Amino acid sequence: MCGIVGLYLKNEALYPQLGELFKPMLIEMTSRGPDSAGVAIYRNPVPDGQLKFSLAHDSNSHDWQALADSMASTLSCTATIKQNDTHAILVTSGTENAVQSWLATEASDVRMVGSGQSVEIYKETGLPEQVYERFGLANAQGRHMIGHTRMATESAVTTAGSHPFATGADLCLVHNGSLSNHNRLREELKRKGVTFGSENDSEVAAAYLTWKLRQGVSLKDALEQALDDLDGFFTFCIGTSDGFAVVRDPIACKHAVLAETDDWVAMATEYRSIATLPGSGQARVWEPRPATVYAWGAETLDGEAANAAAHAGAGAA
Repeated sequence: MCGIVGLYLKNEALYPQLGELFKPMLIEMTSRGPDSAGVAIYRNPVPDGQLKFSLAHDSNSHDWQALADSMASTLSCTATIKQNDTHAILVTSGTENAVQSWLATEASDVRMVGSGQSVEIYKETGLPEQVYERFGLANAQGRHMIGHTRMATESAVTTAGSHPFATGADLCLVHNGSLSNHNRLREELKRKGVTFGSENDSEVAAAYLTWKLRQGVSLKDALEQALDDLDGFFTFCIGTSDGFAVVRDPIACKHAVLAETDDWVAMATEYRSIATLPGSGQARVWEPRPATVYAWGAETLDGEAANAAAHAGAGAA
């Protein structure tokens, strides 16, 4: 049992309030996941030719500047880094493969938890409110965030096993449910060159989607193919650089609610998280259909008409 929340702001005037609006949404899911929590924030995109890496270490006294200086020297690239508690955001002109290889050999105690041009991931063990405050996320500004509160049932309570999971290309995934074929799929992806940082089944789902996108498959098609390739029961909220998407398995036994106003779109495991948002009383609220992809932002599938068609007939929550 875990909690998922997602918020996409349609009104630019609300961008400075993103972190403030998101905080109570995440805290409302504490009862569903008191072990650990994490968020993915999409903000401050770096220019073409640069990449942003979210890194983590067990100690908040790790020498991140020494890491950046050494990387820049070895890879002959630019590298700037900013620490935030046990995490740090690295911006570099190095390629993703080069940075990953360098970290694996020269800084094996550092975990790469996300990469792309705009995504930043922060996650830790502890109560959601404590994790949120620890990283100063209430002051976050941007267009969209997704988050997760975890109740560990299949793996240890660790930072590495916490959500969100990301394996590159700005894609990030949070998951409520369980996959039955993740070990087989993990081995298949490893043979294709995909690397993993935990034993969590949700990381396999994230890696699967990232691998699909790197083959040129659209997000919509990747999610629809996931319905065939991923066995189990799940609700996914997937963040990308331009928006987020939601999909449930064909049985749809895991809770999920969507709501939309002229100012925002929100997703949560339970409506009480969405009820914290301004204007929630006037929002259109519905339960997402099984095996149906919903998306907003530039990821909107063929425009607003596609989402409207998917929503048609969905009962109000």
